[in-house]
Amino acid sequence: MDCPDIGLYIGKDNVLLIQMRGKGSQKEARLERLKEEIVEYIAVVPDCSAADIVHYLSNERRMRNHGLTTRKVGLFIPRYLSDLVGFKLDNSTGKRLYRLAA
Repeated sequence: MDCPDIGLYIGKDNVLLIQMRGKGSQKEARLERLKEEIVEYIAVVPDCSAADIVHYLSNERRMRNHGLTTRKVGLFIPRYLSDLVGFKLDNSTGKRLYRLAA
């Protein structure tokens, strides 16, 4: 018994299943907010590390429930913000120091 109009159908073992038809708008909104917050912070504080960004977002901007870590931010920036944010390596610590791309 399928009800395609409302997204309900019966699967194996007579279990009622609900088909999700959302487009992930909340996920997209979080992604866009995170992008904006990171670029905004780097514009104000150039040559900052991923740890500085996480500290700012978690404590100052109250994004504690986003599960941000320095590693996640360090991987997030080249993936989503490579056209806006550049980095240089600090010789003494080996960390990436982020700044807006020229």
